[in-house]
Amino acid sequence: MQYRDYYEILGLTRSADADEVKRAYRKLARKFHPDVSKEKNAEDKFKEVQEAYEVLRDSDKRAAYDQLGRDFRNGQQFRPPPDWSQRFGSSGGQRFSDLNGFSDFFSSLFGGSGAGAGNSGQTDSNAGHLDVTVEEAFAGTKRRVALNEHGRQRQVDVQIPAGVTEGQPLRIAAGRTSLIFRIRLRPHHLYEVVGKDVQIELPLAPWEAALGAKVAVPTLGGTVELTVPAGAQSGQKLRLRARGLPGNPAGDQMVTIKLVTPTAHSATEKEAYERMKRDFKFDPRADWP
Repeated sequence: MQYRDYYEILGLTRSADADEVKRAYRKLARKFHPDVSKEKNAEDKFKEVQEAYEVLRDSDKRAAYDQLGRDFRNGQQFRPPPDWSQRFGSSGGQRFSDLNGFSDFFSSLFGGSGAGAGNSGQTDSNAGHLDVTVEEAFAGTKRRVALNEHGRQRQVDVQIPAGVTEGQPLRIAAGRTSLIFRIRLRPHHLYEVVGKDVQIELPLAPWEAALGAKVAVPTLGGTVELTVPAGAQSGQKLRLRARGLPGNPAGDQMVTIKLVTPTAHSATEKEAYERMKRDFKFDPRADWP
């Protein structure tokens, strides 16, 4: 089994704060997302980035991972310390881990990790977070998780309904104990979810914003055509009703306009800008004192 340097995978130092971790993840997720990336081995890279983020964004997992020290190198042969299970996680009771799509290295460290459950009787246990993608939150899915119960491991199927939101609890029966999983949405390279609303940036060329345009906009339910009014401004928000997460009522998709200025490379392109400068009587700082 090979050691994975999660800091190196995200291009971070060990002193990186939570915001730096999130920014690095979003940048790399956009770069390697299999739907849009032309990079070699994009899917494998994307999974590596997701796994690294899963550990470094979770304060408990990150603290445990940091206990391994700085002596290991990415790709080096690795075996967890003999006392790892005692040092990390709770002893006895029930423990849960969502191992969906992660490496053997991750499983060896965090398999079965999570908050302990009661040992007997009809009790509730906060079994930890259950990570789902934004697409899974929209459509619903099923997740099989590993459950360590008094030293014995078994698997539990968790049905995740369509329209789940960040932090939403899901309760399932697990023997004589009721487990509570809290939903945690993985960051997406396009969408940001706030409650049931979905937010997305819409890059526009200056002439599309100035003259108006019809633009194909991705939503979780498929592409829709959005009419951009003439004179649209950067930062302006447009609403696609009921295009967010499903529910009663469903959320909306908020589209924020982002003007993108093309670089003038050729003489013809530079002349086009010079012509605009001459023809437009426009001062973007006219209201400055």
